[in-house]
Amino acid sequence: MFKKSQRKIVAVIMSILVSLWIGTLCIIYGSSYYEVSHRNREMLDWHMERYLPEQPLPNGASPDRMVGNGASSGSLAEKHAAFDSLADSGMSPGGLPKLPPERPRFENSPAFQLSTFYSVAISKDGQILETRNSKTEVYSNQELEAIAREILANGRPAGVKDSLIYRMADKGSYTLIAFMDNTLIQESMTTLFQSTLAFGGIAILALFFLSSYLAKRIVQPLEESYEKQKQFISDAGHELKTPVSVVSANAELLSRELGRNQWLANIQYENERMGLLIGQLLDLARTEHVTPQMETIDFSRLAGGEALPFESVAFEKGLSLRYEISPGIQVKGNDAQLRQLASILLDNAIRHSAPGGEALLTLRSRRGHALLSVTNDGDEIPKAQQKQLFERFYRADPARNSEGNHYGLGLSIAKAITSAHNGTIEVECQKGKVTFTVRLPISIS
Repeated sequence: MFKKSQRKIVAVIMSILVSLWIGTLCIIYGSSYYEVSHRNREMLDWHMERYLPEQPLPNGASPDRMVGNGASSGSLAEKHAAFDSLADSGMSPGGLPKLPPERPRFENSPAFQLSTFYSVAISKDGQILETRNSKTEVYSNQELEAIAREILANGRPAGVKDSLIYRMADKGSYTLIAFMDNTLIQESMTTLFQSTLAFGGIAILALFFLSSYLAKRIVQPLEESYEKQKQFISDAGHELKTPVSVVSANAELLSRELGRNQWLANIQYENERMGLLIGQLLDLARTEHVTPQMETIDFSRLAGGEALPFESVAFEKGLSLRYEISPGIQVKGNDAQLRQLASILLDNAIRHSAPGGEALLTLRSRRGHALLSVTNDGDEIPKAQQKQLFERFYRADPARNSEGNHYGLGLSIAKAITSAHNGTIEVECQKGKVTFTVRLPISIS
């Protein structure tokens, strides 16, 4: 029980830590990638706006006329200088849209100067006018032109192609497609992601061991308290057996001397009830403390044998008892405890069945488990009470105070026996039927 609680504590702690880690990783990586990508697109836009073709344009247009300085010749650097002069004066070179005043400029930016740009100018009739490559020529002119034609055919003005981010703009008499090499950025982001993932994984692993240690420390006082409680019940039960036996013996002797006596009969009745309670407490303590001796048992035969004595009990209460038992089901368990388990469920079903009702015991195998179910006609048990049925001294009807010498320990003993056999027990209520089902692993010979 406490191991299960410890695992739940670790699971909760780790789920919170992993969620925080994943959220932090996504925020850091996402914001960094967005910031870098946005900056790269702005630099690519700036590159496109500064673009001046080195060859004459169709329809008699020339690069000099695009700049608007009236010169018939000049270096590309001089044309860019003229471009910057026009941009500073607020003019729009070559009839292009005026530069937004808020757009960043990258004349002196090291990131812009170290970045690699490619450009392909395509005429309206699809002819390649100019291909501007980098000095390193990571991509050949043919590759750039093929990518540019594909982008032009696709019609998307911006996007990513392989490791290139691109922009496409209509320059009037031609279409310009510009690229920026994003390889270093992608590799940097991948390295950042992998490093964060690796160090985060190591941190999560370390925190897992730390949370396991802390969960153990948290549960330890509760476990010690629970063990002391069980030990107290066991010790008290053993200590009470002697005075109960003495009282029983003396009451028997007095009954022989005095004959029938009302007060003595009351003493004997209450003493007998006390003896039954002590016996149940000792059974519960023994089941929880002592590891039972296990052997392969014919569960089908055992269940059928335990059902037979209850037929007469059911008949006396005006009930019918049926059982449907599949033959040959074997489990690994303790014979005495499994017999007690079946008896508790049958006794519980008969005691709580509606008058004239029916109790049904079934045993079948399913998916490597033996399913022992006992069903009776009765009032539906509320969901809130179903979880408490297996607690010690709990009775669904508090008004029935120790009715029939039952103290609410039977189902607790049944649960303890089931847990000792690595099984589960649960209750289900529907359509006026109450069913207790025990699931035990089948023994494979």
